[in-house]
Amino acid sequence: MSAASRGLISRLRLLSLTPKATAATTTTASPIRFTTHFRSFGTEPLIDESEERSRVIEAKPGVMTPNSRRTGLIAVKCGMSALWDKWGARVPITVLWVDDNIVSQVKTPEKEGITSLQIGCGQKKEKHLSRPEVGHFRAQGVPMKRKLREFPVTEDGLLPLGTSLGVRHFVPGQYVDVTGITRGKGFQGGMKRHGFKGLPASHGQSLSHRSIGSSGPRVGKVFKGRKMPGRMGGKQCTVKNVWVYKIEPARNLIWVRGQVPGAEGNFVFIKDAVYKKPDVSALPFPTYFAPEDEDVTNLEPLVADLGDTDPFMAAD
Repeated sequence: MSAASRGLISRLRLLSLTPKATAATTTTASPIRFTTHFRSFGTEPLIDESEERSRVIEAKPGVMTPNSRRTGLIAVKCGMSALWDKWGARVPITVLWVDDNIVSQVKTPEKEGITSLQIGCGQKKEKHLSRPEVGHFRAQGVPMKRKLREFPVTEDGLLPLGTSLGVRHFVPGQYVDVTGITRGKGFQGGMKRHGFKGLPASHGQSLSHRSIGSSGPRVGKVFKGRKMPGRMGGKQCTVKNVWVYKIEPARNLIWVRGQVPGAEGNFVFIKDAVYKKPDVSALPFPTYFAPEDEDVTNLEPLVADLGDTDPFMAAD
């Protein structure tokens, strides 16, 4: 007799013995046990959906605490620029474009076991997406998006499905962490990849000025982790404590100081800085909700207050 037949007979025997239990046994036994064995033959859920605790997520401003965690945004790197501040110093600037960010999925502890928000960026035609991706967007009831990213948040930082997110999610003057894929450099040597100084270029070297030199303590042995030539770039990198200089709500642009990883046109992910935490009283929580009568096209850019000291020239 096969294992499947023995399992089926044992389940049928359990069903035939369950109604003959005494009243005392029925009151003490768990009522879900009989339902679980009975419904295992069908397609009905094991637990009634009405018994699950429903969570109501509202799109309204809240109070942010030091332990609260907001969602991040997905942006497109537009390129590098430069400005001259009031002290006459040249400031390198990176311009990021937040292209139509919305909440494409909400994950709660009751269903997925975690608390996070999936953010979608840009637009993409259905014919350019795979069938699983199209099914995901249709199941959530949101437009087709070009890029998805999941950001862990706290329970008070959840947003309803389909909520629009703009550049005013961040505040000029705060610090953010920017994550992206670095530019791929291909196979490079030790001097470019790791910053080795190379061998002497005067005497005693025969076409080996840029070599790495000795690679181990003895013949036939190289320790793990040795810095050697290899593939450079093309990996995920996070630049921390990037200062937000200016925000343009009319064009959904964010101007940040310095460089961020990736080439022009690549996606980058922006979130509140972990080390240089911004002032919780200055951040919109869980995000910025625009008034109904607000005209976004006529909004002036928001520039950070430079103060009495030059933030571009001051040491971090």
